[in-house]
Amino acid sequence: MLPVAIDVMSGDQQPREYIAGAVHAMRDDAGLRALLVGDSALIESELRASPEGVRARVEVVPTTEVVGMGDSPREAIRRKKNSSMRVAIDLVKEGRACACVSSGNTGALTAMAHFVLKTIPGVERAAIISAIPAAHGHTHMLDLGANTKATPEQLRQFAAMGAIISRDIHGRENPRIGLLNIGEEDIKGHEVVQEAHALLGASGLNYVGFVEGDDIFSGDVDVVVTDGFTGNVALKTMEGAAGLIADRMRREFNASWLDKLAGLVARPVLRRVAAGVDPSRYNGACMVGLGGIVVKSHGRANGVAFSRAVATAALAARRELTAHIAQALQAQPTGR
Repeated sequence: MLPVAIDVMSGDQQPREYIAGAVHAMRDDAGLRALLVGDSALIESELRASPEGVRARVEVVPTTEVVGMGDSPREAIRRKKNSSMRVAIDLVKEGRACACVSSGNTGALTAMAHFVLKTIPGVERAAIISAIPAAHGHTHMLDLGANTKATPEQLRQFAAMGAIISRDIHGRENPRIGLLNIGEEDIKGHEVVQEAHALLGASGLNYVGFVEGDDIFSGDVDVVVTDGFTGNVALKTMEGAAGLIADRMRREFNASWLDKLAGLVARPVLRRVAAGVDPSRYNGACMVGLGGIVVKSHGRANGVAFSRAVATAALAARRELTAHIAQALQAQPTGR
């Protein structure tokens, strides 16, 4: 059995959504065992309706504290050692869990994960990576929020880890790496991206140069590299745009009886398009570069979306992501 520690208390949703997501993931994966971390009475109450076969694969790990979405990372580390987030990470450190999942405060999760698990050799800072819908299936993008700032060397390290995941975990041969910038010309961008551009050009990676925001979806690159501030803004903008388009289409197809009829005819196509760009399909971003597997779920994820994050953690554990990245980085030239 594959034990995954799941923080069911942190995030914008009620714990019942995260518990439902964990149960959903276990129903889909017979080899998964869940360590549900949080308020034991609440967890037990929510589990009463779960299938007997699933309940047998659940262990409840009681905690008394919760890291709030507004808590500072420093205070979370110092004062909330018995929080569901901290205990879930500790379970990975202790070897009781092979991965952990949380929808909580990104800053606190990043800080706690660095404090408890440390980073692997050759990595200064862990980065959050996820798949983004694109013309050729998906593009991997990092950092999506772990580090609001990044040095040129850290951006090079992000690119190296992104290439490893794209190539060895997702089968992209010699993945193309792009550095996000305000233009594709070599003269564009501030000093950090200019220095990172030079490092990546000498890195031995398949670096294609600067890319702009629309290149994330074009299929012309396999990995897009940026700092966590820019990456998180881009991600939230994508989610907002997807929601706006979906809402606008619903309104237009309900504007008149003729529009409703057109909507009925187009429904199969619209459903396929919606499924392809649905943010919940891509929920669950790995925090790569740590000495253990940590997956960040969207804070507002419902049960179905949260189950995707749990599935992502299980896949990363089965692929031995941490060890694989460490080994691959040792064999990779730095270009320095």
